[in-house]
Amino acid sequence: MSHALFPPLPAAHNTGDKPAPRVNLGLRPGLLVGLALLALLAFVLVLLLGSVTIPPQQILAVLLGGEAEKSSWTNIILKVRLPRALTALLAGAALSVSGLLMQTLFRNPLAAADVLGVNSGASLGVALVVLAYGTTGGALLAGFGLAGDLSLAAAAMLGAGVTLSLILLIARRLESGLPLLLLGVMIGQLTFALVSLLIYFSVPERIQAYINWGFGSFNGVTWAQMPILAGAVLAGLAAALCLGKPLNVLLTGEAYAASMGLHVRRSRQAIIITTALLTGAVTAFCGPIAFIGIAVPHLCRGLLHTSDHRLLLPGTMCLGGAVALLASLLAELPGSSLVLPLNAVMALLGVPVILLIILRQRSVQRSFGA
Repeated sequence: MSHALFPPLPAAHNTGDKPAPRVNLGLRPGLLVGLALLALLAFVLVLLLGSVTIPPQQILAVLLGGEAEKSSWTNIILKVRLPRALTALLAGAALSVSGLLMQTLFRNPLAAADVLGVNSGASLGVALVVLAYGTTGGALLAGFGLAGDLSLAAAAMLGAGVTLSLILLIARRLESGLPLLLLGVMIGQLTFALVSLLIYFSVPERIQAYINWGFGSFNGVTWAQMPILAGAVLAGLAAALCLGKPLNVLLTGEAYAASMGLHVRRSRQAIIITTALLTGAVTAFCGPIAFIGIAVPHLCRGLLHTSDHRLLLPGTMCLGGAVALLASLLAELPGSSLVLPLNAVMALLGVPVILLIILRQRSVQRSFGA
């Protein structure tokens, strides 16, 4: 495969730094509104469709605080569909934005949490906490209340942050993006080996709980856990929106960014912390979700025809939430009692996008300022 696919990493000695292209923010508000409406439509579909047919008026009555004609319908809406829809919306937005942040940070179109091993680092943090608490059953830390949920989220965020920092530290010594991806694979294998050792010394109940979590799902978040997930994701998304201008300048390369007055080191640290917050929170409660972080930012660039992060960040949030909701809907197979693995559905959606990225090398390079 040609190395031209992978733009050079931003480094102080990069001689190809150049000003970012001018953009007109007034050209695309309609597309952003359309993406927001798409996410809203997908949210409504997740509430309407499922293995049990519930009349729309009954769903609306329950959402407005009333009761459905059947108590089972009320339970399905409030305890299954609504938390699943909220989880998918938050997780899709978070993972998509974290993918956009990493692609810009490394100036690499194939950078994402699952590709670079950041998900694996978060998974290692979760495995350490699960082993320490001795969780049993299908839901991780379900019996440990707020302290257990906070420990799980904190461990995943710490694991993601440490892994991303390590990758960035080594990446600055690399001359192309291909070794970076290989580095991500090696870190993923290393964390997998450590997790395997932890699981080897665990009791069968803990092993089964961790395996179930590892499949990835939007169904396991309870209302008690929702404030933690929503709080972390919303804080991360707000921080990402504040990074729009620094991200645009970083696209030009570190040398030019520094000459423009950007504090490059501080910006990198802010991106790492934000990415760890978004990736860690979602991975802690939903498991490692693949493909969405790499595919959605490219879809959004193609729809908006811009590399300006002031547009890409809100667009990626909306599109990521919509894609995650649609993937959740497909995995549930409405009208059937069968449930497909979420990551299998994500792969079906994400692989064609990645293949398109490879086939359209030149246009992808231009998006990263290469």
